[in-house]
Amino acid sequence: MLYQAARSLLFKLDPETAHDLSLNSLNLMASIGLNSLFRFKTISQPVEVMGIKFPNPVGLAAGLDKNGIAIDGMASLGFGFVEVGTVTPRPQPGNPQPRLFRIPERQAIINRMGFNNQGVDTLLKNIEKSRFDGILGINIGKNFDTPVEQATDDYLICMRKVYDRASYITVNVSSPNTPGLRTLQFGDTLNELLAALKTEQANLARLHGKYVPIAVKIAPDMSEEEFALVAASLKSYEIDGVIATNTTLSRAGVEEFPVSQEAGGLSGVPVRNAATKAIRILARELDGALPIIGVGGITNGFDAAEKIEAGASLVQVYTGFIYRGPELISESVKAIAELERKA
Repeated sequence: MLYQAARSLLFKLDPETAHDLSLNSLNLMASIGLNSLFRFKTISQPVEVMGIKFPNPVGLAAGLDKNGIAIDGMASLGFGFVEVGTVTPRPQPGNPQPRLFRIPERQAIINRMGFNNQGVDTLLKNIEKSRFDGILGINIGKNFDTPVEQATDDYLICMRKVYDRASYITVNVSSPNTPGLRTLQFGDTLNELLAALKTEQANLARLHGKYVPIAVKIAPDMSEEEFALVAASLKSYEIDGVIATNTTLSRAGVEEFPVSQEAGGLSGVPVRNAATKAIRILARELDGALPIIGVGGITNGFDAAEKIEAGASLVQVYTGFIYRGPELISESVKAIAELERKA
């Protein structure tokens, strides 16, 4: 298989070098029409979520293409939607390298990238160059040196700038790699942020003449009670969607590997069960008030269908896509379609 051959070569490189090379190559191939070499036929499985009609329920999660340099390339692989970012108001280099570590034996990755990106203005320029006219999510965050007490300002800056170009906007309050960021998930801090976002969303909807949904991305490392409190806040402020989940700080399932001692968020197979459990809890607590986008540990069609069965309306892939390639997209769409056929 062509992707597996390419992956074997890429995995001989430093993970971050391989990541950058892949993005640049993917977009180059799309620009000259060669992406059909990797594309698998994807079933049309339309679904309406957050008022948006998605051509199929399988999307690319944020983090893989922070600066939007490979939107056309990613879209050509059959994703139902593509999410770019996380982007911050100002450019920032992220954490020192090395900061990305593979665990192939577990189809997992540990990263502590730290929102390395070229800033929201550069992202918008790259979107402008793109030919993509599908569903584009834009994931926003705060700069690392912005105090948590002023984080809302950063989110509002990004929101105002991306609003007109986004199909939906994701508010990332759950990365473990920006100091203090996860505190934004709780209590009055979360409520104040959500209130500000909803007020600005209403202002921007009037200004631009369209309503762009807001989703909040949360971490898997919460207790059942904490998930319930987050769900209550999301309902109270009428947030449009929730993405469950980000990476985990847990090392369960990878303890025997020396790389497990590296700081950062763990993704891939080891986070699958925790993410699915979070979806089940949220589905119960939200009771249909807002949709869930499921992400975490999807490496085959069964995993994707499992997220839908747990209560998600859409799914996103990242680490599983790195290990499996475009085949995972079509396989996941087929599994979800089969699940819904039997329902």
